[in-house]
Amino acid sequence: MWGSMVTSWISTVVMLMMFLFQASGQGQDDYFPEQRKMSNEQRLMRELTDEYETSVRPVYSAADAVDIGLGLTLTQILDLDEKNQVLTTNVWLEAEWYDERLNWNSSLFGDITSIRIPCEKIWLPDIVLYNSVDDYTSGYMPSLAMVYNDSRVFWGPVVRFRSSCKIDITFFPFDDQLCKLKLGSWAYNGFQVDVWNRSHTMDLSNFVDNGEWELIGVKVQRNVVVYNCCDEPFPDVTFYIHLRRRIKYYFMNIIIPCIILSFLCLAGFLLPPESGEKITLGLSVLLTITVFMLMVADKMPQTSESISVISIYLMVVLATSCLSVLSSVLVLGIHHQRGQPKHVPHWLKIVSFSFLSPVLCIKKPGQQTRRRRQANKDKKTSKKCRVAMEDQEFVKLDAPKPDSIEQVETPPMEARGGHSSERPVPTVMECVSSNNYSSVVRQLMNLIHKKHLEELKEDEIFREWRDVAFVLDRLLFVVFLFATVISTVFILEMRPDTKKFDSI
Repeated sequence: MWGSMVTSWISTVVMLMMFLFQASGQGQDDYFPEQRKMSNEQRLMRELTDEYETSVRPVYSAADAVDIGLGLTLTQILDLDEKNQVLTTNVWLEAEWYDERLNWNSSLFGDITSIRIPCEKIWLPDIVLYNSVDDYTSGYMPSLAMVYNDSRVFWGPVVRFRSSCKIDITFFPFDDQLCKLKLGSWAYNGFQVDVWNRSHTMDLSNFVDNGEWELIGVKVQRNVVVYNCCDEPFPDVTFYIHLRRRIKYYFMNIIIPCIILSFLCLAGFLLPPESGEKITLGLSVLLTITVFMLMVADKMPQTSESISVISIYLMVVLATSCLSVLSSVLVLGIHHQRGQPKHVPHWLKIVSFSFLSPVLCIKKPGQQTRRRRQANKDKKTSKKCRVAMEDQEFVKLDAPKPDSIEQVETPPMEARGGHSSERPVPTVMECVSSNNYSSVVRQLMNLIHKKHLEELKEDEIFREWRDVAFVLDRLLFVVFLFATVISTVFILEMRPDTKKFDSI
């Protein structure tokens, strides 16, 4: 009897507990109605990802390879650091492949043909940038992957690549640069993950122009490389970017000042030697060119593989300026003769005054001036010199000729006794002879005349050397002018060969 009572009591308690449990479940369903029903997309997400293994290749046969189609959409070129040889770009990575585990019948899930799945829930290819300069800690953007019911998966994260780019500064600032982005799988070989390019170019529909670099063209090429680590091939897709530097900034701030400085060196040849500013101008130009060379060197990468065109041009201008200073020193040395210089050599006179002067379209310097001075001196020497005599009278003395300095003629006697209005006056020689001083006066006159001839001769030698210096100064001006123009046109017209970019 007690046994039957205990059994009935236990059954009653169990029934009561079951009733309470059902009542509590029904109340919870009434309070959370969304848990009673799931959407088609939710059911599809659970169906695809519940038992999905993200670390295993999405193929059922291990012998099959996963074909990955790679593409890039270039949106912006942020910077090309010539000093560190680093290219920074913003791109949209486009990766497409087929995942055999991600397919469904769209009719069972409300005709859903595509779904967006977080990329960390599915298998992703380990696509890396081979020539990256980053530390690989940032990874890709955690974007959603677009999965279609036919097993096609498309993944397109936004990436900022910092890739190494070999800079050729030979034609700076008229240079073209060819940079590449090499993408491929890092761990899987070509038999496991095969990489292909989706197209033969990059998408430039959303590209934003760069202020310093002009995008000339892009190209895509697939390569297969066998590395030392493994015997299997490793395919990759390389994207080539052809850039050309915009030269307006460098033309206004570097090239035009350099051209002005190169022609400013020629101004030293136009300055007269008496000004004393020829050497100062040349040294000032030298210092300015040195400053420009430092500015250009700070912009260039520290490499000895090539020398830029602008550096060569600056070196030519610097060498021209140095030679102009040395030439000015030579001209000043010829112009300012010291001591008792010798006559200009006969061959130098012929070269300077017979050949160079007509070619340079100049007359013999100082020729008209010497003729004018000589005429004035002849007039002065032809005048009568008056010597004071007694009774306020003057005696007329003809200036002796150089070739007859010792033969002094006296006025004829007819002039003395002639019917002249003037009173006959004795000459100086007669006066001196009367005082027994003729020999002393004759020696003094010879000495004065000799000194005068020496001064004339020395003055003539100085003028000849100055004329040679003038002709040499004009010749150097013309030579340096042609050298400056030819070097400027030749060096600044050098351009890179674009055929090597087309052959890639």
